[in-house]
Amino acid sequence: MHRLSCRSITLALVAGAFLAAGAVQAQPKAPLPVDARPPQAAGSTLRTIGWDDLVPKDWQPMAEFKGLDVSRLTDGDPRAQSALRRLREAWDAAPANTAMDGARIRLAGYVVALESGPEGLREFLLVPHFGACIHTPPPPANQIVHVRLKTPSKTLANMDTVWVSGSLAVTRERTDMGVAGYAMALATAQPYSSRSR
Repeated sequence: MHRLSCRSITLALVAGAFLAAGAVQAQPKAPLPVDARPPQAAGSTLRTIGWDDLVPKDWQPMAEFKGLDVSRLTDGDPRAQSALRRLREAWDAAPANTAMDGARIRLAGYVVALESGPEGLREFLLVPHFGACIHTPPPPANQIVHVRLKTPSKTLANMDTVWVSGSLAVTRERTDMGVAGYAMALATAQPYSSRSR
């Protein structure tokens, strides 16, 4: 996980508040609505879901920050640093939607590469918005899926937009790039395009 400089703390808190409230939409290379849901293929056993489906309905990510006026905090303010630390802890512990455990799903998102070899990329995190874990702090754990591909890919790269398909497991996995609240083993991935919606 990347450390934030002090100059980024206030911005991260503000961004965190907007992300958690659903105010920030994905900014893809190709248009990728956060809740992109293509028509189901006839006879498909996969259910196409959006990122909101991974969040428990009763989760209130910013509950403990009510009353905190980030506009009054400077980056060097210990209260800002404390709030950022609490936000990161809350997001790493974000609860998963247990109803999704074992579901066979299809989900669109962005690739954050984890493990690759001569045969290609084997593992990555799937995240809902461009730059997550690389240019911005990781999203909440319930917005990160740790994907292990059935067959390594030589064509996938960081921040590529993809559809992933497979069985979803509710889990808690720590990686160098963030904490995932879900995992998908033996998954398949295909490039995202407006035609693949």
